[in-house]
Formats: sequence, structure tokens, C-alpha cells
Amino acid sequence: MRQALRFVVGLVLGLALLTWITTILVQKTTRRWAVNDVHLRAQLVVNGARQVLADHWRKDQSNELRNTLTEIARDDRIMAVAACNADTSLLASTKDFPSKFSCAELSDHVRPFTDAPKDMWSAWDQPDSLPGGSVHVSAIPVFDGDRPLGFLVLVHDLSYAEHREARTQQFVLLAFGFLAVAASAVTLLAGRLSWRSWSDELRRLARGEAPKQAEFRPILRDVRELVDRLMVERETEMEGGAWTPQRLKLTLKRHLQGERVVIVANREPYIHETQRDGSIKVLHPASGLVTALEPVVQACSGVWIAHGGGSADRETADKNGRIRVPPGEESYLVRRVWLSKEEEQGYYYGFSNEGLWPLCHIAHARPVFRSEDWRYYQAVNQKFANSVCEEVDSADPIILVQDYHFALAPRLIRERLPRATVIMFWHIPWPNSERLGICPWRKELLEGMLGSSIIGFHTQSHCNNFIDSVDRFLEARIDREQNAVVQGGRSTLVRPYPISLEWPVHWLKTAPSPEACRAGVLAELGLKPDALLGVGVDRLDYTKGIEERFLAVESLLDRHPEFRGRFTFVQLAAPSRTLIERYHQLNESVEQLATRINERFAKDTYRPIILLRSHHEPPTVFRYYRAADVCYVSSLHDGMNLVAKEFVAARDDEHGVLVLSQFTGAARELTEALIVNPYDIEEASSALATALNMSPDEQRERLRSMRVFLAEFNVYRWAGRMLVDAARLRRRERLTGRLAVHLVESSSS
Repeated sequence: MRQALRFVVGLVLGLALLTWITTILVQKTTRRWAVNDVHLRAQLVVNGARQVLADHWRKDQSNELRNTLTEIARDDRIMAVAACNADTSLLASTKDFPSKFSCAELSDHVRPFTDAPKDMWSAWDQPDSLPGGSVHVSAIPVFDGDRPLGFLVLVHDLSYAEHREARTQQFVLLAFGFLAVAASAVTLLAGRLSWRSWSDELRRLARGEAPKQAEFRPILRDVRELVDRLMVERETEMEGGAWTPQRLKLTLKRHLQGERVVIVANREPYIHETQRDGSIKVLHPASGLVTALEPVVQACSGVWIAHGGGSADRETADKNGRIRVPPGEESYLVRRVWLSKEEEQGYYYGFSNEGLWPLCHIAHARPVFRSEDWRYYQAVNQKFANSVCEEVDSADPIILVQDYHFALAPRLIRERLPRATVIMFWHIPWPNSERLGICPWRKELLEGMLGSSIIGFHTQSHCNNFIDSVDRFLEARIDREQNAVVQGGRSTLVRPYPISLEWPVHWLKTAPSPEACRAGVLAELGLKPDALLGVGVDRLDYTKGIEERFLAVESLLDRHPEFRGRFTFVQLAAPSRTLIERYHQLNESVEQLATRINERFAKDTYRPIILLRSHHEPPTVFRYYRAADVCYVSSLHDGMNLVAKEFVAARDDEHGVLVLSQFTGAARELTEALIVNPYDIEEASSALATALNMSPDEQRERLRSMRVFLAEFNVYRWAGRMLVDAARLRRRERLTGRLAVHLVESSSS
């Protein structure tokens, strides 16, 4: 009702403004009509008396002329009349003729035509006013044959026009007033009827009935999806309020009947390497993908299919390449796929990391595409698809395909398992359609990915880029309402699922206190107890902005000399893809840059940058997180970047500052970090200075807010959302399949 009253008030005000404008226009139009009427009447009066006037004028009979003028003035709308000679002298006038309009006063207006030939004479008229009201003055020439005698001045009373304008204004006000009342009544009545119709439809929706009006059907679908999500969230609250491994298991049991999930990823969660002394060491790779997915597969007791690249991987696995991990727990199964050196070179180093990786990252590296690499990429994707089909235990399994190494796998799996629910998650950015056009096999990549039931990205912008790419390069229908691609009668949903960490991170269970970590790390690095410590943790990759990070440290020491000798930045850099020339160059340039900066600011044993180029296990990484005053993530382009989230998760003491690149997916979630443009070296160095000078209270406030966010939006929630969406989609497809069978049976009978 309140909204209806607001609308009515707005309508009345609008009509009032329209009435005011219309009144002004009516007034001007009425006055113009009155003036035209006066002008026509003056012409008729003079023309009717022209002969009499000319006779009196010619005989200089002023008394008779005055009598004629008096007769003319008997007209109710003519107030006074005067006769003026051609030289503008007064010949005769009626009684009380206003001196304001005397012949001499009008001389400037009439002289131009008194000396002119007859065919160039013209009347003159002009509105004016007297103390009694508005008047109109007309000066009309009088001729004797072709000889001009002078002109007649007529003063017209326009009071009748004013009365007419007043009546017209009253009529307009009444008309618009009636219109306002009628429009308001109609609006209220229509709104009431519409609201009743909407209420009836909403009640039908609430009862679960199908709506009568077609426009309500999308609302019904959205309401059902919302109810499903609310039920999941309600169950979460009943189980303790947070997503946990137990909560994820319950979700799988409810929606997927406890089925195990098969994960396909290039990198394995545990690598077995032979040491020099012949012993075997188990390594946990430096990978955000592994960090995110291992808690999920542990909760699901699933199967992880990966490339077995460790030197002792074959001898630790059974004849089928299977091994149970983690060591000592054996909570899930790893199935290792063996690749030849040629396959690894072409599929992994070649097409995946010299082609797709630079294609998807805006980090100023030129993609390289070779036909031979593409053939190996196809072959390896087929090999992994075959392994998936060997590991599944049902006709419609749940399969999670991970990252850019397996863009072709979803379609290959679907060809063997048409009822499978395949979720593909793309961990790196997806380029815009123009950039994707660089790839010679863009169509094959898109078609391979569309074999999925759901394609997930970190951000909505990456989803939009993918849909735009499909729209540009494939013959497919884009369902913008559902954010889906429909091809061959089958729909693929495209959804944002921002990835995260387990909560709490299990590596913290055995981690020393932050104070112990700080003391131990400073002693290992040979730093003073009061030193300020910055940390970076990355693979040595050109997308991580390590060079820009070191330049920011150099700028900090340049612009803030008070930090020289006190601030040290330690970079944990795991060597990566060293067989690729671009990565080999990066190794050298990073080391040279660190050496140059150290030489510039070194004093005694002080080094501003400590570069530790080796693999570091998670316990070591978390010790550095807990010891640092600041963590700088300077990625030039990243899908999410879990290092930023790991640092926040590690700081249960709520101390330390995160400086974060704006070009990471994490920057959209960890908004309390100091967000910077890593290309702007001065801005980044200023952020480092701000971080080092930040008060403990502000550090605590920022970290507390980010930790609350990570606790709620953890990796179990990420996996739960994807798997629940997959289960809902599978139920829909099963129902569609049953309906199709019934239709076929009905038609055949």
C-alpha cells in the first residue's frame, strides 16, 4: 500500500507539472488568437469607414472626422481612436485618447511607410498596457486613391482576452485534476488486481504447484534450487555449523548414496623418490591443486588418478599402478599412469606448459603450439580416460577432471560412460575469446571440455570468457539464464566455484607456536631476533611475479632507509618445469636480480633477499608463514592463488600482514589484505612499508576477518557445492532418461 501511495503522489506531482506547462502554453495560444482577432477587426473597421475618413481628411473637416472616430470607438473592444497626418501631426482624436500613443510617440514606427508607395505600406500593431489593463495598439494607413493621407491609431481593450484566458486556465485545471484522480484510481485498482494475481501465483509456488502464468516458471525453478541449498545449509548448521570432512561425507551419502569420487589430475599427491643411499623418500609436491584436493579425496575415500613421475613410483605401486596413501593412514587410493619420456615432453612440457599455460595467463610469454605436442596431448588424454573407465564401479560415476592438462578427457570419458557425471574444474584463468583464437585447436579443446556435465572456474569473469569463446567458435546454443551451453541436446553448466583450503589446516596440528617458529627461522637464516621478516612461497614460474617482488623490496629500501639492515625477504622457490627454456631463463634472472640487490644493500652479514631454491615440504612452509611479519603474493595473473589463503590460515596468532596482487582470484575474497598492482613497483613498496609499520590491533582486525571467511568458505564447502550440483543434475538426467524410455514404450505399443 505504501508503494502504491508513493506512486500516486509521484503521478499527481507529475500531472501538476504537466498542468503548469500546459497552462502557460494555453495562455500564450489564447493571447495570440486574441491579437490576431484584434488585428483583423481593426482592418475591417478602417476599410468600412475608409471613404468617409478620406472625404473628411481631404476637406480638413476635423469636427466631422472626430465624430466619425467617436462612432468607431463605440465598439466595445475599441477604447480610443486618433487620426494622424502623414507627417505624424494629430488631426483629430476621440475623448480621453491616451497621450502615450500620440502621433508623435508613434512617429518612429510609422515614418518608414508614410513616404513609401501604396504597395509598400503596411499596418503596424503592438501589444501594450495601461494602468487599467492590457491593450493593443494598431496603426493603419489611410489613402486617397494612391496618395497617402495619414494613418489611424486604434487602441483596443484586451480585458476580454484576459477573461477568456482565466476561464481556459480554470477548464485546464479542472480537466487535469479529473485526469489525476482518474489515473490514480485506475493505478490503485490495477495494482490491487495485479498484487492479488501475484499473491495467488506465489501461494501456488509455495504449495509446490505449477504456476498458471508462464512468466512464473523460472521463479519456480529458482525457488526449488534455493530450497535445496537451504536444506543443505540447514543440515550443515545441525551438524555443527561448518563444512568439515564429516559434513562432506554426510553430503555425499545424502546426495550420492556414499559413492566414491574419482579425481583425475596430472600431479599426484605423494611422490616416491629414490635417494642416493638407496632409500625411498616420500615428497608432498608444491601444488595448489594438491593442497585443495587432497582433503576432499580423503573425505570421499575416492581414487586419485595421476601421472606417476617419481623415480621410485613404480616399485612402490602394485602391478596396476595402485597405492594407498597417505603413508600410515591409507585413507584413499592413488592410481598412477605411466608415460614415456616422449609423451611427458609433448603432452606436459610441450602443449600444456608451452602452449596452454602462457595462453591462459597474461604474463607476457608467447604461447608455442606444435602439431607433435598436440598429438601427444590427445594420446595422453585418451590414456587417462581409459584409466578412469577401469577405476569406476558404476555406470554413472562421479568424476572430477582437474585443470588444463585434460581438456579433451571429459568428452573421451563420456564416449565410454555416457551416463557419467563429469565435473571439470579449470584451476587457471580462462582467456577471452580473442586470445583463445591463437590456439590452432581451440575448437577441439572447447568440444572436449563440453563433454562435462559441469565446468567450474574460480571467478564469474572466467565463466563469462568461456561462454563467449563457445559462442564465437562453436555451433552451440547459449542458455544465458542458466549459464549453460547446450550442444547435441545435452546441457553443460558453467559455474564459478572459488577454491579454498581445508579448515583447520592439518599441518598446523604439529606446527610449533608462532614464537618458536620465528625464533627457529631467524636463527636458521642468521638474522637478529628483532629482524623484520617477509616471505614469499612459489614455484619458480614467470606468472608469479617474483622479479617484480624483488624490485619492490629494492624500492622499499631505497625509499625507506630505516628498513635497511632490519628487513629481510626470504623467497621459498621450488624449481619447476626446468626443461622449458623460459623457466630456465627465469631461474637465472631471479638469481641475478637477488645478487644485484644484495650487493647493493649488503652490510656485514646483512642480505635483504634470501633465495632458497629447493623443494620445501608443507611443515617447513608453514613454519615460515608463522614466522613472517609480512607475506607478499605478487602474481601477475592467477586463477586463485592458495598461498595467500595458506598464510592467513597459518596465522592463528592473528599477527602478520598479507600484501596481495589484484590479479589473483584470492583478491576478490581476501579484501582485508593490502591489495596492490605488482607492476607498480612504488605502490607495492609503499604497501610493504605500510605492512611493516601496521599496528598489532589493525593486523589482528584484518586477519580475524579473513580467517572467519576462510573458516566458512573452506575446501569442503567448495567440493560440497560442486558435488551437490552434480547430484542434482544427475537426478534430473535420470528422470529425463526414465521419461524418454516411457515415451518410447508408449509409442511402440
